[in-house]
Amino acid sequence: MTSETTPPETTAPETTAPETPFSDIRRLVASLPGPDRDAVAMVAERDATLTKPAGSLGRLEHLVAWLAAWQGKGQPTLDRPLVCVFAGSHGVTARGVSAFPAEVNRQMLDNFAAGGGAINQICAAYGLGFKVFDLAIDMPTGDITVGPAFDEKACVATMAFGMEAVAAGTDCLALGEMGIGNTTVAAAIYAALYGGEAAHWVGRGTGVDAAGLARKVAAVEAALAHHAGHLDDPLEILARLGGREIAAMAGAILAARLQRVPVVLDGYVATAAAAVLHRLDPTLLDHCLAGHVSAEGAHADVLERLGLVPLLALGMRLGEGSGAALALGLLKGALACHRDMATFTQAGVSERSAG
Repeated sequence: MTSETTPPETTAPETTAPETPFSDIRRLVASLPGPDRDAVAMVAERDATLTKPAGSLGRLEHLVAWLAAWQGKGQPTLDRPLVCVFAGSHGVTARGVSAFPAEVNRQMLDNFAAGGGAINQICAAYGLGFKVFDLAIDMPTGDITVGPAFDEKACVATMAFGMEAVAAGTDCLALGEMGIGNTTVAAAIYAALYGGEAAHWVGRGTGVDAAGLARKVAAVEAALAHHAGHLDDPLEILARLGGREIAAMAGAILAARLQRVPVVLDGYVATAAAAVLHRLDPTLLDHCLAGHVSAEGAHADVLERLGLVPLLALGMRLGEGSGAALALGLLKGALACHRDMATFTQAGVSERSAG
């Protein structure tokens, strides 16, 4: 007589992805909060009592609800709006992709410090805080046509540095940048994310001539060819093709979401940071809006892909956070209407009849 025994069930050991410098970023992404629906309902309740026909302020009404959703406050505020400009330099400028030399980077930082930039004037006019982050401006990242901009570890460290943008406290963050050559790296990021001809994504930046434009297109094409096979992961795209200011803005967007701070994006380069995050998870930009549509490159195309409708279309391509800062002024006007407008009862104005 023989007996048979059933072998014990075995399960395959769990496999986990190996830890990389980007692992912390992926964990952070998975933990970010969503909108506060109760705050949005409180805004709608007050809006219904204000001395105006329902919906008559159009998108201004939606902007106040957006602020409430992402601040988590039924009475949103813009008491401490902040414009942050991240400044970096790029090795690809050696390819003749800009109309200005790399030393302009340091000179512009000095100009900001002296209050002489366009962004200084816009911030002063609208009562906005202003801060500049110098991201090793005198040390260019690697030339993306022959190697990575920087490695994963340095990329994550730069994203962490960008997270400091909200450390001092703000209730709305506008993101901008400054860096000779950064429209070239932004174009490379877009081409890697979305495909198509490099020429579609490349614009004139600081005003290059036809020969300079051709060099920009060639630089983007060379970068894509050199890094082919390594561009499936958006964070890898950021490290290989990006720059310190773009990585820092990506970090600032994530930190703002974690701390319930709405974000206003500037133009072509700032949106590249947002595009990387959107590819990682489309919901990561729900707390962001586009301050304006830039005249640079295919910015309008990118915004459409991201589902962002710009507040302003002024033909600007300066950078420096200028379009985002102007949009903050518009947000302040929208909030003032919601906060300070009289209700029908306060003003003694008859409400719309039911008939």
